[in-house]
Amino acid sequence: MESFDEIRERLFAIEREESVKIFYACESGSRAWGFPSKNSDYDVRFLYVREPDWYLSIDVEDRRDVIERPILDEFDVNGWDLRKALKLLRKSNPPLLEWLNSATIYLEDETISAKFKSLVPHCYSATACTYHYLQMARGNFREYLKGDTVSVKKYFYVLRPLLAIKWIEESSGVVPMQFGVLVQHILPKGELRDQIETLTERKKLGDELKREPRIDVISEFIESEMTRLASKVVERREEKPSMEHLNSIFREILDQAAI
Repeated sequence: MESFDEIRERLFAIEREESVKIFYACESGSRAWGFPSKNSDYDVRFLYVREPDWYLSIDVEDRRDVIERPILDEFDVNGWDLRKALKLLRKSNPPLLEWLNSATIYLEDETISAKFKSLVPHCYSATACTYHYLQMARGNFREYLKGDTVSVKKYFYVLRPLLAIKWIEESSGVVPMQFGVLVQHILPKGELRDQIETLTERKKLGDELKREPRIDVISEFIESEMTRLASKVVERREEKPSMEHLNSIFREILDQAAI
């Protein structure tokens, strides 16, 4: 609760210092995924809107559309401007979709947030999300999980995108943020699930999870999935939703923000 209140105070300070309205702020990192360690940072991400005149300037394309604060006292806080967020939502940006599904919300203007979230069904693309998760899994697998000794912590950074792909393949819609939900939904009870849950508990208890002998049942599952997906070609491009609807929501939010 103390950390929650501290984060809210930092967000209020950003609103004052930057003359913005934060309409949504959430936890986005390992704490939101459900396996924080004792020294995990608070990865706070937020969406904000400025006064209408800011968007009516001829140099708006050149203006900075993110707010970032240096990591301080385990708090990593940064956010995206409404205009930037809408452009990324139109591309079905997976991190943004995950933020909107976070179980830990620090600030929310429910009216504005609801308008923004109403666009998700129109913008969600299984193809774009699959491409994102596949690239993430391939990169971390190649870098950290080959050989008899592996970076055990990185199991999560391959397992999560692989399970996300399976979630999408089952046509379950937007991928949930919590790793445990993916594990329970995708994997049947058995040794693989037991080993993953044991590894998750180790991380929560503060185990550093550095380089260790590979966990065979987890590595074999990953290797099997990577082989299955080796020939999977996912094109990033596909038809995007019309800008007209997004522009309408953009204007409505500007009218309601009243900074």
